[in-house]
Amino acid sequence: MVSVLTLAGIGGAVALAILLAFVISPGFSELEQQATAGYENRLRGILANFSASTSGIAAAHIASPPLPAGSNRAYDRWAQAIFDAHPVDAVAYRPVSANSWIVRMRPAARQGGHAIRQASLARALDRIGFDRPKGASHFYLPVGGDVVALGLVAMKDREGHLLGHVAVARRLTPEHLLAALGKVARIEQPATDTVDTIRRHSRVIEIAVPVRGPDGRAFATTIFQVSREVVLLGRRVLLLAVAGSIFLLVFMLLMLRRALGRLVLAPLHRVERHMRRVQASGALHAFEYDERRDDEFGALGQSFNAMLSQLKDLREQNEIQSFALGRSESAVAVLHNVRNALAPLGTILSAGMVPDGPADRHLVERALAELARCDVAPDRRAKLAEFVRAALGADAMARDAVRRQLEVGRDAMRQTLEIIGAQQARAHERPPRERCDITDIVARNATIARYAQSVSIGFTFPSHSTYVLANRVILSQVIGNLLSNAVEAIVATGRGHGAILVEVLAPVGGRIATRIVDDGEGFDPAVVTRLFQPGYSTRTDKSGGLGLHWCANSAAAMGGTLELRSAGPGTGAMAILVLDADAGSGEAAGLAA
Repeated sequence: MVSVLTLAGIGGAVALAILLAFVISPGFSELEQQATAGYENRLRGILANFSASTSGIAAAHIASPPLPAGSNRAYDRWAQAIFDAHPVDAVAYRPVSANSWIVRMRPAARQGGHAIRQASLARALDRIGFDRPKGASHFYLPVGGDVVALGLVAMKDREGHLLGHVAVARRLTPEHLLAALGKVARIEQPATDTVDTIRRHSRVIEIAVPVRGPDGRAFATTIFQVSREVVLLGRRVLLLAVAGSIFLLVFMLLMLRRALGRLVLAPLHRVERHMRRVQASGALHAFEYDERRDDEFGALGQSFNAMLSQLKDLREQNEIQSFALGRSESAVAVLHNVRNALAPLGTILSAGMVPDGPADRHLVERALAELARCDVAPDRRAKLAEFVRAALGADAMARDAVRRQLEVGRDAMRQTLEIIGAQQARAHERPPRERCDITDIVARNATIARYAQSVSIGFTFPSHSTYVLANRVILSQVIGNLLSNAVEAIVATGRGHGAILVEVLAPVGGRIATRIVDDGEGFDPAVVTRLFQPGYSTRTDKSGGLGLHWCANSAAAMGGTLELRSAGPGTGAMAILVLDADAGSGEAAGLAA
């Protein structure tokens, strides 16, 4: 018991560890996914807001651009006003009548070693084209080796006529991403990923978001890394939870082992020592126990002493059932089996004595008389001929049914004669065994049992041959008795119909089990040991009671066993007949109704 509990504790610890792994790890993984998705969405928002801010700056200054014919100084003053108000790298203006952009760069940008080149920006602006809607837009452009956010706004007069376009350019740098994200990021050209990509490593997660141009194609990629702190924390929590759970289980097992040793194992050892003493001496000594105990072991001591008292009384009354029960009992058993075999004849003969309806014969005679007349119309003659033909067909079917019933009655009579002619000269002799096809015997007895009562019985039994070692006549009587009992149990339910299933299982250890299952009235499991006693029956209206007793003894005489099972009244019953398998028999397979 201690070993079993130890194994159960180890299994429980493993199961708990797996459960915690399935509960904690997915939770932290989900938190990590949510955090990663948040960082990804945040980076996309930063890129969108960065480019959108340039179009806002351009829209704020379209009301005061230089006139198309303005001087370079006027352009410079206009650009300087934008540079003073906003952190942009370049501004550009293109009148509708001009063919190129007028670009002004922030003075500080010209001084830096990594500034936007004016010529590269002008060429990039010239490639944009103006087939897009005449409104405000923002996007990214590759300018040299830089990623530039460009805000483009169309300038119109009061009448809605297009005067030109204003563009504001702002270079995207890792410093901008660091200030917005709080994480170190880098920008790679050309684009390494065309879609948002998340790469998970052992300790960090790398998030890549592409930067797309005005045509929707990615030309650069922004990449930054975040630590996998959530998952690492989840792993530490999982290890702590598993270690704590295992420690708690080990502690509980140790305490339980100590309690079992004192409260359970010690009393059991006393019982075991007493049983060895009874076995060695053969005397049924009373078990000495603490009568003050009101637990299970106190009840065990009382029950054990009560059992010993009953065993003393039953020693002198013990009876061993055997196959040789005397000539008188054998004669009664034969009559019982003959009665079961002849039972279908009463039903068949009763069905054959029912007279045909005189009205039908009268109608047929009238139809024949009318057909003999010459003045019958052709349509009427055809209907009369069809009626006579149908009547003759029904009569032929009735004769076929009677013939089939008579064949069943003939089989029943033949089986009765075999029962009578196959009785042994002496009751104690064991019947000779031979190779028998139990499937064929089941099929024959099922056909006979179907007519034993006026109820609708559905039989299901194997269709392939299975061979056992038994006496063919006695085995047929045993199976016939069991099927008859099943039919009587179904009749006792009062439903008027039922089903019987016969299963022949595959050989196990050189023996074959045959199960007969019915959906009849069943019986109380408490009386299962009394069912095989002579004269006992579960139904008060039966006068026999030797069928199951004789069947059990016959099965034992053939080297087999017979067992009955039921879950209780109203749940049906199952009879299990086990016999030796023939060495050359094949396994039964398939069912046929």
